[in-house]
Amino acid sequence: MSERDASAKGPRKVLIIGAGFAGLECAQKLANDSRFEVTIIDRNNHHLFQPLLYQVATASLAASDIARSIRQVLTKAKNVTVLMDEISAIDSDGKTANGKSGTVYHYDTLLLAAGARTGYFGRDEWAEHTLGLKTLAEAQTVRRTVLSNLEKAELTTDPEERKRLMTVVIIGGGPTGVELAGAFADLIHRSLKEDFRRIDTSKLRVLLLEGADRILAVYDPDQSAYTKDRLTKDGVEVLTSTKVVNISKGRAELEDGTVLESEAIIWAAGVAANPLTTMLGVPTDRGGRITPNPDLSLPGKPDIFVAGDLVAILDEKGKPVPGVAPAASQMGRHVAKVLKEDARLEKTQFSGDKASLRPKFSYWDKGFMAIIGKNHAVVKAGNMRVKGFIAWVMWLFIHILFLIGFRNKLSVLLGWAFSYIRDNPEARVIVNRPGSVAKQA
Repeated sequence: MSERDASAKGPRKVLIIGAGFAGLECAQKLANDSRFEVTIIDRNNHHLFQPLLYQVATASLAASDIARSIRQVLTKAKNVTVLMDEISAIDSDGKTANGKSGTVYHYDTLLLAAGARTGYFGRDEWAEHTLGLKTLAEAQTVRRTVLSNLEKAELTTDPEERKRLMTVVIIGGGPTGVELAGAFADLIHRSLKEDFRRIDTSKLRVLLLEGADRILAVYDPDQSAYTKDRLTKDGVEVLTSTKVVNISKGRAELEDGTVLESEAIIWAAGVAANPLTTMLGVPTDRGGRITPNPDLSLPGKPDIFVAGDLVAILDEKGKPVPGVAPAASQMGRHVAKVLKEDARLEKTQFSGDKASLRPKFSYWDKGFMAIIGKNHAVVKAGNMRVKGFIAWVMWLFIHILFLIGFRNKLSVLLGWAFSYIRDNPEARVIVNRPGSVAKQA
């Protein structure tokens, strides 16, 4: 059952799973269109600007600066219902999705845009001993762990314990790992240098491990070299061609036999698609991603679409479409366009194969950006290659433009400006989880 009965009455029921860039963009494009009854479901009540998660993890921004209530974003979209639930099963033949709340959601069209999770290349047991960075909760855990470790280091008189507490290991030399390392270097060597009395925060080790022969592999070699040089000058130990073979509590074992002891091991090396992709009855790659039709619908299932990090597709130049925010937004916009055209043809009682007339998804590559710390970044966009301060300014304003909501843009801009001038980020309060021993006011 791939097409809705042409005689069906009422608006088409569109179910969107995931309120990330793809899902939210699609919902906004379908807003207040009477031909659609849209339900958007996410396990969180907020849309998250993931590219700035590392800023929360390193105490440069507060969580509220990079997140906004989904309901607030869609408050004027009268045909859109927002629900906080987590989908546990999808029946693509019966056109239903089951929520953990017990609710069964019926749909005519499904957009699966549930995003990615941290991937461990088959070593899922490492998750217990590492810190991920895909959600606000994980970012706050990273921040809490690193800041708490410094507080513990200030208390202890055991030099070996202090060394472990003052070591941060970041595994993965992609943009997330690089930006984390640079931000931690700024935090420790600039912002916190006068805050402690018993420890010297400049002694905190930040290690960035990458299995390939260079960091930022998607960038040009000279940009990778520049990034490594900048991080090294800021005190980060960058280890390339370095593979981790085992991780246990407080220990990362390297292929050459080296053992790194750290109370903060951060995993930034890989991602895997949401496991919901395995319920759709189509093949997936090793990371759980789906290769859809050119219009982003599933093979043999024209009423089911996938978008964002769940998609493995090539652009017009034969290169993989990257899992970045602009690509996800473009996919969400494309799906909305396809649905509107399908609805138009349905109204005309078109009797042919609507799916065959759908336009192909065309990705507009806006390039890549990575910040390396205060005043330094690299940009690769088309034939343009920029590095240094100008790239940092470009990175700053382009990311702010992508934030959802004026308040977020203004607060982030003012917060960054204040922190930049004073070298003193304000988001350094430790909030312990319920049940933890030490309570902080």
